[in-house]
Amino acid sequence: MKKPIDPAPGEGIRSLKTTNVFRVVNFELYAKPNKIIMGLGLLAMGGSLVYIAYMRHKYEGMGYYSAVSENGEEQFLKRKSRWD
Repeated sequence: MKKPIDPAPGEGIRSLKTTNVFRVVNFELYAKPNKIIMGLGLLAMGGSLVYIAYMRHKYEGMGYYSAVSENGEEQFLKRKSRWD
């Protein structure tokens, strides 16, 4: 007879007996965190946000402003003076 494995502290749900279907459907509960992949993901998301902020600043510096059209889309329109 097999001796039951005592769960180590911090294992949480990984120490419970579950079916393979439950493990496949809820993979994130059993996978150990990968700090390198998490760092790359944060770097990619941060880079995307910085790029969006840069492009918005660039267009505003050129005299454009963001406006919402009648159908709900955001557009960048050139500022016009009343003299034009």
